[in-house]
Amino acid sequence: MASWNSVPLEVTYEILGWFAFIAWSISFYPQVILNFRRKSVVGLNFDFVLLNLTKHSSYLIYNASLYFSSAIQKQYFQKYGYDQMIPVAANDVAFSVHAVVLTAIALFQIAIYERGSQKLSKISIGIVSVVWLTAAVCFFVALSDHSWLWLLNVFNSIQVLMTTIKYIPQVSMNFLRKSTDGFSIGNILLDFSGGIANYGQMVVQSIDQDSWVNFYGNIGKVLLSLVSVSFDIIFIIQHYVLYPAKKLSKLVTTGDDEDQTREHLVRPSDESPPENV
Repeated sequence: MASWNSVPLEVTYEILGWFAFIAWSISFYPQVILNFRRKSVVGLNFDFVLLNLTKHSSYLIYNASLYFSSAIQKQYFQKYGYDQMIPVAANDVAFSVHAVVLTAIALFQIAIYERGSQKLSKISIGIVSVVWLTAAVCFFVALSDHSWLWLLNVFNSIQVLMTTIKYIPQVSMNFLRKSTDGFSIGNILLDFSGGIANYGQMVVQSIDQDSWVNFYGNIGKVLLSLVSVSFDIIFIIQHYVLYPAKKLSKLVTTGDDEDQTREHLVRPSDESPPENV
């Protein structure tokens, strides 16, 4: 197994990795807190949450298996070379566990809080069912010849697919409602920061090893960063540029209410009498 050639690059790698872990982990809380305070999930797309849970579950299986299994690591080295480093760090595994738990909590909130007329679509339910059925079939195929690395690549492909499509329902809902109310922008800003740091982490490792094999050896992680950052930019534009009207109208309404309050607080006796000419 390869070792680091540069201590500063190794430190930078660890800092970027844990920064991404912290940013991504914290990013789940604004939405959960917003749902709790409102006691409502109106504005949060349910398909987005379900697809997100499938994505993070697949990513957890990939990260945990490659990080902890010596048999899978051996297959990885046999394919990419023993001078390469495993493209999964401890923070990747920690993030995946945390992500599955918090996304499951968000799904539970959907079940107990006010949701208006919103519901899960048959399309998303069908997609998730097909995905897990395919994963089960692939497991039994891999079981016959112990091709576990191939199976992990299947789960990696699943998480990339889910990452690609999971944002579409929420983007579409924001577009149709012409509003991002009910969907936390704090989640997006933190997710954007984590995506940039995660991508930088892989670049640092490649520079140190003078090899870019960890990019095509872990193409899912690369696509994860690029796709997530792209959709985060779309959400940021929707929230701050395209659909800020509701927030502005609330500010105007608040201002009018304050003016009316001040008028009531001014008593007739406090007003100066007209001057006699």
